[in-house]
Amino acid sequence: MCGIVGYVGRRAALPILIEGLHQLEYRGYDSAGVALAQDGKLAVYKRQGRVRDLEAVLPAGRGASEPPVPVKTGFAQSAAMALSRRGVLDSR
Repeated sequence: MCGIVGYVGRRAALPILIEGLHQLEYRGYDSAGVALAQDGKLAVYKRQGRVRDLEAVLPAGRGASEPPVPVKTGFAQSAAMALSRRGVLDSR
């Protein structure tokens, strides 16, 4: 199982995506990731644990509060242990 949040618009995507992940935390997911699209490239950040663990590895370590570049397109996913067991998390 997983929860997915996406955003395409005029505002900075990262705060919206992180807020969406926080709203999904009640479901008990154990990992989360964010992909931000800009200039034809994807920047991917992922972590096991809670959303706050993901926020710690985001650009500037500030998470949703101050993204360094206002990327306006992205998606986020929170997942159950299935992804963690395959070892795909905590690597870039």
